[in-house]
Amino acid sequence: MTEQPLTARSWLKTLATLERRRLNLAAFLGVLAGLQTVAIVVGVAWLVDQLVVHQQTPYQLLDLLGVLALCVAGRGVCQWGQEVVSLEASLRIRQYARRQVLDKFWALGPVWLAYRQSGALATQAVENIEALDGYFARFYTQLRIVSLLPLAILCIVVKLDYLVAIFLLISAPIIPLFMALVGMGAERVNREQFAAVARLSAHFIDRVRGMATLQLFGKTESAHRDVWWATDHYRRLSMRTLRLAFLSSAVLEFFASVAIAVVAMYVGFGLLGYIDYGPSASLTLFSGLAVLLLAPEFFQPLRTLSQHYHDRATALGAAESLITVLNESSTQRGSVLAASQNSHLARLKDICVEYSSRGRVLGPVSLTVDQGDVIALSGPSGSGKSTLLALFAGFLTPSQGELELAAPRYAWLDQQPALLHGTLADNLRLADPRADEAAMLVALEQAGLGELLAHLPSGLDTLIGERGLGLSGGQAQRLALARIYLSDADLILLDEPTASLDNDTEERVIQALLKWVGEGRTLIMATHHPRAIEVAKRHFRVREGQLEEVAHEA
Repeated sequence: MTEQPLTARSWLKTLATLERRRLNLAAFLGVLAGLQTVAIVVGVAWLVDQLVVHQQTPYQLLDLLGVLALCVAGRGVCQWGQEVVSLEASLRIRQYARRQVLDKFWALGPVWLAYRQSGALATQAVENIEALDGYFARFYTQLRIVSLLPLAILCIVVKLDYLVAIFLLISAPIIPLFMALVGMGAERVNREQFAAVARLSAHFIDRVRGMATLQLFGKTESAHRDVWWATDHYRRLSMRTLRLAFLSSAVLEFFASVAIAVVAMYVGFGLLGYIDYGPSASLTLFSGLAVLLLAPEFFQPLRTLSQHYHDRATALGAAESLITVLNESSTQRGSVLAASQNSHLARLKDICVEYSSRGRVLGPVSLTVDQGDVIALSGPSGSGKSTLLALFAGFLTPSQGELELAAPRYAWLDQQPALLHGTLADNLRLADPRADEAAMLVALEQAGLGELLAHLPSGLDTLIGERGLGLSGGQAQRLALARIYLSDADLILLDEPTASLDNDTEERVIQALLKWVGEGRTLIMATHHPRAIEVAKRHFRVREGQLEEVAHEA
């Protein structure tokens, strides 16, 4: 049975169930605060009636004043508790949602991440998750308060004057109807806004990364204009969202004001004796003032909901963006098994790998890797060499077949090594944080960077930029190789390790790798270079997703 894909609403509902107790407690405290407000309003109406009509002195009403003071204090405590509990629930939900998204990134693996823009992913993991705050901290709780508090107020108004209750009951459904109509438009605009901010983040990061190239070709001015236009587009979308948010509040305020004005006219004319229909003949100062003061309180929960209604649209827009990631398939029909202790290091049996956009890119292939093997994979670009390496690293799950891995410590070198802004020593210590200076110098010498290091005034403290800025392509690759020499990996996976090296450096690097493999490690490398293929114990040619072993010449 296939798992149903998530929708924005179902995902938000699932997140809410994680903190149902806190959210329900926040709603209960909100209702309790509203009921105390009702008590205050009715108490004030009774106080005025006693002072004006019944000529009571303030001293005679001290008990009532004390109760009202307690209600005011209690309402403040309940409102404070509602804020604290709902904010805590929202924080926990966002922490869980962020873990869920980051775990999904991890499950999808580096191969999937390589085809995504880092700026867009960062926006999803940070901005889109934070956009859920208003929904859970304010709107979700207020929606439950709206379903209870106006009903309680309506019951009190019915006891005082059923005609006023009818006025309120007629006007109440109009407000949610218009809020829903406005909300549908706001939801669409918010989706567009989150898509725009993701594109803007990716656009800006791409321009920053390519700043050196843009300067070399004199294109910085055009890049500045592109960023400005993208930013201005996002500004226009933000203003559209704000206009819709203000429109929803204005719609509610208009209808609420009309309803309250009708109640005020009815009470005024009823007390003056111009209306004698139904309960109007029995209107008193207390009942008239009470229903007049209760009318705004009847609409207050709806008014507050309207203020937070755009939080719902924002959350739905953010959730739509996030579920596109959460619905990505990371588990396919194939299986990954842990190899037994006495079995091979890795074994592929009738493995196939398929991508939704490209179809089958590898397979069916079968291959057994033993401890100490040196395997070379050759073949044209796009034949499946890098996909095969990603399988051994556990970055991919096969679409068909069985993959057995002994789960060794592995080291991975991609065609574009990941180098960070910092010193040479900082980048080397990514492989072994405890490596001393002597070990790092030996690793750099093995990678063919000893001569370069000797000419650097700062030595290992030399700063480089992100992605090896300040180094040539070959130097960056050799620095990544030196990092591998520092690791204690059992399995080394290299993707074109000598692509940017001259012949002398290539020979030195290969000999260092072979010496390292002689210590019992296993090496699998995708390469086109004849010398790297020559030193391999086993050579496989990958062609159109198929694997063919090539016998070494005698």
